[in-house]
Amino acid sequence: MSLAVGGNYDKFGRLMADILAGLGVRGDMSLIDLGCGSGRLAKYLGQQFPRLSYVGIDVVQALLDYAQQQCPTHFRFIRHQEVNIPLESGSADFLVAFSVFTHLLHEETYLYMSEAKRVLVPGGKLIFSFLEFAAYTHWEVFEKTIALRNQHARYLLNMFVEKSVIRLWSDRLGFKVASIGDSPLGQSLAVLVRP
Repeated sequence: MSLAVGGNYDKFGRLMADILAGLGVRGDMSLIDLGCGSGRLAKYLGQQFPRLSYVGIDVVQALLDYAQQQCPTHFRFIRHQEVNIPLESGSADFLVAFSVFTHLLHEETYLYMSEAKRVLVPGGKLIFSFLEFAAYTHWEVFEKTIALRNQHARYLLNMFVEKSVIRLWSDRLGFKVASIGDSPLGQSLAVLVRP
């Protein structure tokens, strides 16, 4: 299950939970984890914030089943395959998508961002990681993808987006950009706020 989410399950789970704590997540809040996978973030959020109202969404039931075993019993996990968020409007303080938009087409990312705005409360935050060509360390991902394609091997879709595009999307959707920059995750991080 660690490999299903790119490896380093515990290391990255702890790191992501710490990042979110630094961005204001508290135990009395609600959080949606889009593309939650096998629960590496959920596990550590459950340890730091055992009263957190948490919903994890993913497309693979086996991953969700494993995640449920790692977390407090009140954490909810939903299998959902549509490009929308199957939750009520104004129901979350945070929506996070770590290593999700990196594997989606741009129009899918935009649709999820639009849905995030709908489900967030005013002042709620959308936090997501992304790959960008302008980041030197991300170029390796692009080179590996090209090498796999040339070998006719299976590979994940790796989608790159630049900061200027995220700012444009945020402006069109009515998000306020709180920050866009580097992170210790190996991907860049965007923090957007619903006014």
